[in-house]
Amino acid sequence: MSAHRSQTTSPATNLNVYVQGKGFPILCLHGHPGSGSSLSVFTNHLSKRFQTFAPDLRGYGKSWFNGNFAMHDHLTDLEALIDRFGIRKCLILGWSLGGILGMELALRLPERVTGLILVATAARPRGNHPPVTWQDNVYTGVAALLSFIKPDWQWNIETFGKRSLFRYLIQQHNPTAYRYIAKDALSAYLQTSAPATRALYSAIGAGYNRLTDLEQIQCPALVLAGECDRHITAEASLETSRYLKDCQSHCYSNTAHLFPWEIPDQVLSDIDRWLEKNLQVVS
Repeated sequence: MSAHRSQTTSPATNLNVYVQGKGFPILCLHGHPGSGSSLSVFTNHLSKRFQTFAPDLRGYGKSWFNGNFAMHDHLTDLEALIDRFGIRKCLILGWSLGGILGMELALRLPERVTGLILVATAARPRGNHPPVTWQDNVYTGVAALLSFIKPDWQWNIETFGKRSLFRYLIQQHNPTAYRYIAKDALSAYLQTSAPATRALYSAIGAGYNRLTDLEQIQCPALVLAGECDRHITAEASLETSRYLKDCQSHCYSNTAHLFPWEIPDQVLSDIDRWLEKNLQVVS
């Protein structure tokens, strides 16, 4: 995926978007699988002081799309969304795939992106996820369904959760993490389309490395990583932070790819402190 406009793109899709609060705009971009509502851990907090925009990306959530598309089409959609809401400048928060799209938007629209909060993401993403077995999938389905019924059921966490794919997504199998999984993850997974999955894996197969282009990004950035992330390793995230000119980073011990759901209070506190030190990104 690249921000170069020479690529063939399809017309912009009118994305479904969740808008909360009032104030300086913060564009919040979800990962794969995901949806705008799966960013509630961030938007419910940030919307108390700012206006958050959390779209369902093309092929995710309620942004239905028929037919195949490429990853760079997300950028066309997001630029159209920014124009639709008359957003002159905005801060971008992106989780996983959303962080990659955030960096691409900062490269494409440097005059409109005031800052970046990059969560479990990288400009040269690398993972070390083990092969997935049929038993992994079965346990994950059972754990997700039982969490939906009773998120803090410790028997489910011990019996199924810790043996499911959740063991690669979280390290701290606490009720807080499972409540977010029940509330936001299951529906987002079910609403992620096959074309969206194909677009992502096609881009991954083609290779993706924007490290050397990051020097073009002048705005302040905050990079947050989970020490035990198997999907996009902490090493890859911290490598990205070293290529950004004005960047602060945090790596949280004993957490994985969904660390904002494991330790939400700590993550939100670190974001608040960064915002206080970089008031120019929200003014």
